[in-house]
Amino acid sequence: MKATTEALYLPLVLFTVILFGGIRVADRIVFAPPPLFTLVLGVMLFGVLVRGQVFAPDRLMNSSRSPISNLNGLVVVLATFFAATQAFNLVIPEAGLPFVLFNVFLFVLLLNTMAGSHDRLSVLRSLAVVTGAAFVLKFVVLAALSEPGDSTLKRVLQTMLEGVTLGTLTQPVLHRASGYLAFFTLVLFMVGLAMLPGPTHVKLVPADRSRIVALIESDE
Repeated sequence: MKATTEALYLPLVLFTVILFGGIRVADRIVFAPPPLFTLVLGVMLFGVLVRGQVFAPDRLMNSSRSPISNLNGLVVVLATFFAATQAFNLVIPEAGLPFVLFNVFLFVLLLNTMAGSHDRLSVLRSLAVVTGAAFVLKFVVLAALSEPGDSTLKRVLQTMLEGVTLGTLTQPVLHRASGYLAFFTLVLFMVGLAMLPGPTHVKLVPADRSRIVALIESDE
């Protein structure tokens, strides 16, 4: 990773996610602190990033680096965790049954990602699907159910959810700018994850080892 990326661009992206992830647009703009469970989800996502070789914190903090470089690395590590927390804060509904369902939904998906994905590309792809699905559910599905009036999408959803008390699913009506801000923030979050430094070592599968041994023997 280039020094300018580590010291400037990556922290700027992550801190922007931290800021925008807490902004709520209504009659006035307020900053909503993350619920406690989003800290749990943030820790889980941090584990997914390390296990999936998306992020190698030891490249940012080790004995071979200067104290200033290690301090900057610590800032990036902490900013990654809090950006993950704020990304979850953004896509989780504010209260009620959807709040509980979304937390369970994200918890299960992160467990599945942690158990099944072990390479950088598949982990990033899985996280894009998770955040994208949560965005659609909150800012499209729940927003349509919560809006006043009788739109086509709302009638379709009411038909699909027949027998479910809609009062348990509806949320405060979102300002039109909320969805656009959330989409921008989540895209920026994925960009930040893609910028994180991964491990430098190359893992060899058995087939690769056999080829290398064969090449060495042929040279001899």
